[in-house]
Amino acid sequence: MQIMMRNTPNKMNRIRLWVTTFMIIATLTSCIGKNEVSKPKKTQQGPQNTPVFRLLEKESGFDFTHSLGTTRRFWIPETVTGGAALFDYDNDGDLDIYCVQAGGDLGGDRSDAPGNRLFRNDGQLKFTDVTESAGVGDQEFGLAATCADIDRDGNVDLFVSNRGSDKLFLNNGDGTFKEIGAASGMDKSGLSASAAFRDLDGDRLPELFVTQYVLWSKDKELNCGTGIGKDYCSPNNYSAPAPDRLYKNLGSGKFEDISEKAGLRKVYGNGLGVVLGDLNNDGQVDIYVANDGSPNQWWKNEGQLNFNDHAVSAGCAVNMNGVAEAGMGVQASDIDDDGDLDLFMTHIRNETNTWYRNDGGIFTDATIVSGMARTSRDFTGFGMGYFDFDSDGFLDLYVANGKVLRQSNPTDGTDPYVESNQLFRGSLGAKFSEVFPRGGIDNLSAMTSRGVAFGDLDNDGDVDLLVMNSNGPARILINEAVPQAHSVTLELLDSEGIFAEGSRIKAKLGDRTIWRMATRNYSYCVANDHRLHIGLGKNARLQDLEVFWPDGTSSSFPVIEPAGEAARASHRLQQP
Repeated sequence: MQIMMRNTPNKMNRIRLWVTTFMIIATLTSCIGKNEVSKPKKTQQGPQNTPVFRLLEKESGFDFTHSLGTTRRFWIPETVTGGAALFDYDNDGDLDIYCVQAGGDLGGDRSDAPGNRLFRNDGQLKFTDVTESAGVGDQEFGLAATCADIDRDGNVDLFVSNRGSDKLFLNNGDGTFKEIGAASGMDKSGLSASAAFRDLDGDRLPELFVTQYVLWSKDKELNCGTGIGKDYCSPNNYSAPAPDRLYKNLGSGKFEDISEKAGLRKVYGNGLGVVLGDLNNDGQVDIYVANDGSPNQWWKNEGQLNFNDHAVSAGCAVNMNGVAEAGMGVQASDIDDDGDLDLFMTHIRNETNTWYRNDGGIFTDATIVSGMARTSRDFTGFGMGYFDFDSDGFLDLYVANGKVLRQSNPTDGTDPYVESNQLFRGSLGAKFSEVFPRGGIDNLSAMTSRGVAFGDLDNDGDVDLLVMNSNGPARILINEAVPQAHSVTLELLDSEGIFAEGSRIKAKLGDRTIWRMATRNYSYCVANDHRLHIGLGKNARLQDLEVFWPDGTSSSFPVIEPAGEAARASHRLQQP
């Protein structure tokens, strides 16, 4: 068992930032009126509402603008693009950035499309565009990206979901990639969205699950609109849900589509989000799919790569009113620290974002009691993620918003689909309240956000954000919330030194027991930092840490803490 530690100096020279939250209290009723609008009170700048993030400027070398092309055609793929991946492609210890592009002629000639971009992290928040030399400038109409070491050679590989042929880039380990989508067996055409890697059969080789949105072609496009004018159609207007795909990893860069024989063609919807995790603690990795406008699926793993949909009987297919919602982003995380994975997902305006509380494999829509109902009804959420922005020991929440239907037709050239993003502070009992300035940052114009990826880009021990904006510039938000307490970062590796995707930890934090899962796969159309960031609050250390590895074994670590005078430290924990 190996433990490696890197200390991060205490930031004594920073101004200590204090963030409080503006509480919007949800009335405990069975539903919320469709016409209710929550409007926050205006607050003045002061020590209790100081910004959490700062925008990283273009001088850093990171400069990416997402494009839908020269004009909006109001074709449905335009509404769901905007993904990215944070991963260390060159094994130098920091997170690099891969941004997925759309642009060009959707459904036509892609030769002049702008293409995806890879930015190498050179440290100290400086980036270099290495797309051409790395060979990853895919020019398909892109939606999402995810990554994993598919061949266990120590180098992280990259998968890109497209409208068109999906791509698999094998990392050569020398700063370059080889595209092997066709050779691997996973270059099928479709409208692929969020994707996730994880070993589902215990052979240590990660399988790949890819959501499919609708069966789409430009010849089947529809004309939709409102009193304001032409607008995007609902996916249900097409009556063409697409079956999701599960690829078994055969080794040597080969994959087999086993969707049908695994049972995944029994039912399907308009898939956009996916998470992989053991939802009923039976030792098998399950698949949960967030569908847009159709019931969600919990594909319970029955063993031997056989799956059955248990979402309806378990209470996580529809909301508390029995209504299927417009699922976009999703995360499986133990929000109430009771030892099982809860589910949170984002939805369209006039629906609430939804928290399904998990009690032993039975789910309850607990959105209202969490304080998250009214605060989300006025927004269309896509990317999201739980993270502890202030290291107080409680998980907080960031939601990236952007309309798919306009409520007005601005005359000043403003994009009618923009919305502000939101930051929520978590507290004891899985309660959340919104942080102001809205989104945790001041004087930043609203955009049409889609994916948001979470990771420590400057290796200073806290979590930064990469926000992908549809038809606009991507933004890096650097975490400037100086914590009131120490924190630790954990990197969980299997016995061969490969990231142990899906490992879970249990630890004592003061008088609380906390649970966390290490995964790249959550939010919307992105891959996130694989490391766990854990705020210690007023506590000096984690105690009685137990790591539950994907193969069913566990390891114990009596104490995990920063060393010496360090406020933050990184620990690498390896399976024996």
